[in-house]
Formats: sequence, C-alpha cells, structure tokens
Amino acid sequence: MISVLQRVREARVDVEGQTVGAIGAGLLVLVCAERGDTEAEADKLLAKILKLRIFSDDAGKMNKSVQDVAGGLLLVSQFTLAADTSGGNRPGFSQAAAPDEGRRLFDYFVARARATHPVVQTGQFAADMQVHLVNDGPVTIPLRIAPAAVA
Repeated sequence: MISVLQRVREARVDVEGQTVGAIGAGLLVLVCAERGDTEAEADKLLAKILKLRIFSDDAGKMNKSVQDVAGGLLLVSQFTLAADTSGGNRPGFSQAAAPDEGRRLFDYFVARARATHPVVQTGQFAADMQVHLVNDGPVTIPLRIAPAAVA
C-alpha cells in the first residue's frame, strides 16, 4: 500500500459542495491499495502512520506521533498514487488495485483506524473530491508497504 502523509493544522474533503470529512490538527493521509496488497499491508501501514514521530515536542524536535498529540486522521482514497510515469506522458495505473479490491482494502483500513484511534474522518471512495488543507511545516512524507514476498 502507498500513502502520502501531510501534517496539517486543519483539513477537509468536499464532495459536490458538501464537506464529507474534516479534522483540526493531525494527518491528512492519501491512501492507495496496489495489486497484491492484503489486510497485512493495511495493518502495517496503519501501525507506521500512528507511531511515526513527525509532530514537535516542547523542544521543537519531531519526537511525537499523531497518537501522542491526539491529532485527527483524515483518510482519503487516491488510486493515482500508483501512477507509473516511466512510459511517456500519460500515467498508467495498472499497479493500482482493481476498484472493488481497492474499496475493500480502504474500508478495512478505515475500520482498523477507527478501532485504534479516536478521531478518524474520511473522504468518499471514487468520488470527485476537493481536498483542502493547511499543511503544517510543511511536513509531507510518502510511505509504501510492499506485499510480503511469497517463499
């Protein structure tokens, strides 16, 4: 699974002019399931996101996690993170999970996040979303959890 984390002061997702998810300070997380991903990759990605120390402590060092600062999570599905731009000017998306599988894994990811973190909001899967954010820092970090190799 691929994600891009943005530390935010606030963020929201609008669909057709209506806000469908919003948080104050925390993380905006763009999430993409790739072909071959399973719940195991979703679990590893969520664990990494929740423990990643990218929030400042009292000394101004990035020593705190989103859990430590009680920040929100705004989870947004974004299959375009799987873009392959190596073959010309039009990105290919063949590495992204099929839509049904992508939705299933995103829903699983959201359910696990809600079971382990108090503030979780989402965008709307496969919708034309407008994402608004105030990036804090700015701090933007890409994460990828590759499927485990089969022996």
